[in-house]
Amino acid sequence: MHNLRDLLVPLREDPRAVTSEPKIPFDIDEALAAVKQAVRPFPRAAMFELADRGYRSVFHQLVACILSIRTRDEVSLPTALRLFEHARTAKELANLDPGQIDRLIQPVTFHENKARQIQFIARRAMEELGGELPADVEALTALPGVGPKCAHLALGIASGQERISVDIHVHRVTNRWGYVQARSPELTLAALEGKLPRKWWIEINSLLVPFGKHICTGSLPHCSTCPVLRMCRQVGVTRHR
Repeated sequence: MHNLRDLLVPLREDPRAVTSEPKIPFDIDEALAAVKQAVRPFPRAAMFELADRGYRSVFHQLVACILSIRTRDEVSLPTALRLFEHARTAKELANLDPGQIDRLIQPVTFHENKARQIQFIARRAMEELGGELPADVEALTALPGVGPKCAHLALGIASGQERISVDIHVHRVTNRWGYVQARSPELTLAALEGKLPRKWWIEINSLLVPFGKHICTGSLPHCSTCPVLRMCRQVGVTRHR
């Protein structure tokens, strides 16, 4: 006859549940250095990959960022390459009508609106700016549909200006870490500008895009293998892998 204790199956902890292990103080330099190593196996963020392929002018970077809005890198990067192979310069793009641009960029979201926007910017560059866009954040954000995210990223990559570009990955990861506490990407940008060391301002986007896509994912992040776990406050995380 079995003892009652022998019949009881011990409850096992759900490996996806968040544990309350003590955390060490957050060190952003250590965290980003660890992230840099962790993302080496993954593809580069699209804008930085595009620059590596020779498309690193402010014009190329801004157009590519417009294409990337609400579109995955796996789609926006080959679309940008196809567009620039067909029309590499502002002059060549300005000579295309919106319908021609639209057919080249159809895989991206909102392609019709983006086609008109890109042609307008190309014409503005040709007619008023000498064929190129200036390395000036006010001038770029004055263009239709261009916000701080794209302006900062284009200027950081193209001209080395120390500017932070906050997309959904940078916003989610830095807030999940507890490094900043902000409810929107705009507020995250302001918070990061107040505390992130300037040496990371450009690079943080290139690091946290692949990190956010493959490790610190939106749902069920890979906390068990994350190199930043001992510092991360796991804000908002209820379950993980």
